Amino acid sequence: MPDVFTTRVLNVVSGSSESVVDLTRDCEAFLREAAAGRDGLLNLFVPHATAGIAVIETGAGSDDDLLAALHTLLPADDRWQHRHGSPGHGRDHVLPALVPPHATFPVLGGRLELGTWQSVCLVDTNVDNPHRQVRLSFLG
Repeated sequence: MPDVFTTRVLNVVSGSSESVVDLTRDCEAFLREAAAGRDGLLNLFVPHATAGIAVIETGAGSDDDLLAALHTLLPADDRWQHRHGSPGHGRDHVLPALVPPHATFPVLGGRLELGTWQSVCLVDTNVDNPHRQVRLSFLG
């Protein structure tokens, strides 16, 4: 049975435009304290109906490609039943079905185990709400 469960809320300002926010360094900083060299699992959860967590390469255009793909799959127009806020906001409420609001990662020796080009990111297409919370939880 695990010895440690630690959780913390990370406050993120995603801005007034659609964004992919890299949280990898925040996760690593949390694990330095919470995991303290132990093995376990890191879980991220976004308690919002219009944002999600993705594992993607950042800085080489993939984050912009993800937003472009989401525009293709979920156009910001008037087709959506859910209608309040910015035009096309209903699509933001469909986003978590494609980019889930949670992810769990292995932690070995207190370090996040990601592939060479993988980053942990918040995906936020809701321009009406630039303030997000992400709950980081370590179980080890």
